[in-house]
Amino acid sequence: MAFNSVDYLIFFPIVLCVYFILPSKIRMYWLLVASYYFYMSWNAKYGILIFWVTLETYIIGIVLEKIKYRCVGGKKIIFKRVVIALGWIINLGLLFYYKYTNFVINNIVYIINKFGGRIEYPNYDIILPVGISFFIFQAIGYIMDVYRDDIEAEHNIFRYALFVSFFPQLVAGPIERSKNLLMQLRNDTKFDTANSKNGLLIIAYGLFIKIAIADNISYIIDPIFDFPEAYSGMVILFATILFAVQIYCDFNGYTQIAIGSALILGFKLNQNFNAPYMGKSVKDFWRRWHISLTSWFRDYLYIPLGGSKKGKVKKQINTMIVFLFSGLWHGASWHYVAWGGFNGAFSVLEDVLKPIKTKIEKYLSINTNAFMYKVFQRVITFILIDFTWLFFRASNVKSALYMLKKIVIDFKLEWFINFEFVSIFDNAYSVLIVFVPILIMIIIDVLKYYGKDIKVEILSQQIVFRWMIYIIIMLAILYWGHYGAEYEQTQFIYFQF
Repeated sequence: MAFNSVDYLIFFPIVLCVYFILPSKIRMYWLLVASYYFYMSWNAKYGILIFWVTLETYIIGIVLEKIKYRCVGGKKIIFKRVVIALGWIINLGLLFYYKYTNFVINNIVYIINKFGGRIEYPNYDIILPVGISFFIFQAIGYIMDVYRDDIEAEHNIFRYALFVSFFPQLVAGPIERSKNLLMQLRNDTKFDTANSKNGLLIIAYGLFIKIAIADNISYIIDPIFDFPEAYSGMVILFATILFAVQIYCDFNGYTQIAIGSALILGFKLNQNFNAPYMGKSVKDFWRRWHISLTSWFRDYLYIPLGGSKKGKVKKQINTMIVFLFSGLWHGASWHYVAWGGFNGAFSVLEDVLKPIKTKIEKYLSINTNAFMYKVFQRVITFILIDFTWLFFRASNVKSALYMLKKIVIDFKLEWFINFEFVSIFDNAYSVLIVFVPILIMIIIDVLKYYGKDIKVEILSQQIVFRWMIYIIIMLAILYWGHYGAEYEQTQFIYFQF
């Protein structure tokens, strides 16, 4: 059940109405049933998987707490480490089976055949459950928080099950922390008009950037990435630039709908994006992009590896490890690993070259606070990030390198200056329905970067003007949106992860 489907348009109001009609003591159980129904609507068998992840991490949390209070000294440390290691092995083992089995075996077979072996291996038909990477990481985060004594173990299995399966953020995040969502689930929520108005506006914006921007861009660039041989390097370059916008609007669109839906129910999810393309460096971009995953890797991988406390070399090695794992998290393919590796390399170079950059700026008397210098920083950052997006979007590394070669060979700046890029659109109207929504999104992100929340401005208007804005947003979604046959919804990109 996708957020941009008619099914969700029916499902959510029913869940919402019943939730606030029911007595507060049983609301949690209703949300749990609704969450399992939501997830099992893709495949009923998925319910067994998420139940197992819930059960074993719930037990691990309880065991860790018992060790904390019943053991002392060295035994306490050893027992806790054994239990948490078991938790990681079980959950990463599940993730490995569903996501990486064929990838690993195919690579082993390739290496053996490369060195003279003769092995044939048919791929196992393993269906990747929707959102498995998200809810497994959320469950691992919980047992790590208990292990570190950051929280007490949750004894109510139904509440914990709702934490793992909470439907707004279940299949594509944000990856919630136990100190945020689980703590909120322990408290009663009341219907709040302000939350509802704000949540509906957030949902509307999420639908707008998903349907009116991401899906329209997909219609244009998918044929280019599917058959790059048929297009010039400049067309591929333009498609890569548009993909940077598409993936942001697609993923942030899901996040906004998730945050808005949860807010109407009375729960506040963590922000997952903060105007990432306003970042002035690659590291700044990653502080603003997919914040819940970035912070998860920081807290549960980077810091345990030693972070930046074990010398400069170790710090850069840890950074590369995190980015390579982040790439692999996104998909069982080398082009995702390459994407993560390039982002890691750019982050490391940025750190290593920072003293040299500072000296050059001082020597040339460059005013780093000047407007144009900040624009220059953002342009360079976008170019580097967009370079990595090419590897993310390509079907494999070979295809990415082929497209990159065509871009370099065919590069002509005048292609943009002379507006030749409009040739990939069906007509002038198609150009407008792509770029006008993008311009709106850019304005909103710039305002957000400078601390201006456009939602506050809209909600502060008189009711007549508010409803005029609401109607305009709804018409924009319906009029500018790109739909399949009979208004069939398109899937969100991050559902595959």
